[in-house]
Amino acid sequence: MNSLSRKRFWTVVAAGLLLAAAAAYLSLTNGTFDMSVPDVVTTLLRIHPTPEHDLVVFEFRLPRIVLGALVGFALGVAGSMIQGVTRNGLADPGILGINAGAGLAVVLFMFWFQGSMTATGWLGVMLMPLFGAAGGLLATAAIYMFAKEGGRLDPQRLILVGIAIASGFGALTVYISLKMNPKDYEAAVVWLAGSLHGANWKFIVTMLPWLLLLPWICLRSRPLDLFQLSEESRKGLGLNVEREKNIILLCSVGLVSASVAVSGSIAFVGLIAPHMARRLVRLRHIHVIPVSGLIGMIMVLTGDFIGKTVFAPAELAVGIVVSIIGVPYFVYLLIRARG
Repeated sequence: MNSLSRKRFWTVVAAGLLLAAAAAYLSLTNGTFDMSVPDVVTTLLRIHPTPEHDLVVFEFRLPRIVLGALVGFALGVAGSMIQGVTRNGLADPGILGINAGAGLAVVLFMFWFQGSMTATGWLGVMLMPLFGAAGGLLATAAIYMFAKEGGRLDPQRLILVGIAIASGFGALTVYISLKMNPKDYEAAVVWLAGSLHGANWKFIVTMLPWLLLLPWICLRSRPLDLFQLSEESRKGLGLNVEREKNIILLCSVGLVSASVAVSGSIAFVGLIAPHMARRLVRLRHIHVIPVSGLIGMIMVLTGDFIGKTVFAPAELAVGIVVSIIGVPYFVYLLIRARG
């Protein structure tokens, strides 16, 4: 890493952290119950705390902010890895059907237990990501099965197969949700929209073990760089292509599934964040992966703030807000790819 690229990387990271902190600050101080900066500071530092401020900060806003940051970071990192391993700038966990597969599995979990093991209980909270991971792996296996041509993963077929799988799993998810009792159905609909409304500290604890994959992911940055070379060059460098692909995709599925389990399906974060990261820090994945995570964090925190304040007293799910931005961007990428 030369000094210029190192300086550029750390400048982008510092700017990203400042933007994420600004989004978190706005979410912490604004809402139905507005709080001043001194109120927030005294509450966090436990200086003359009041029950009302404790309830707002520690039970409602702070868990939502922390969970949004973790989910956004995980989705951004997963998106950069998926785009790197497929060599396809249009690849995204949502577009490829991984979100839909994880979502179907979590809805099945809700349907089978019918509220007897809801997300507020520890057992339910810990099991939901495992169900999500199983659904994400099922979607990934289906993609591999239908998108391979001549033993290779075809980037063009990958998108078409992913869209088809996402549509099929989405239809099954809606069908199963309609069979739920009214209370579980209402919870499933809110969750499917990609919402942080029900965020709590248990969800955050559930996400943390999956984020232990991040150091291992950073070690895969060199193989991801080598994936951008031709197949002959990769073999000449002694890279075990299939083994590395499987490791990277499994890590991506784990991050996406854990995110879907606690926040529902938030699409387009894994598509937009890596594109922006590559524009900012060029193509080396040792730079792209953490910057993609930071951009994903900013997107989710900002989208959640917009959804809960701009449309007040109604609340728009963060998944819908991000999709409003993501759909035009996806169309732009498609047009540019055809050009």
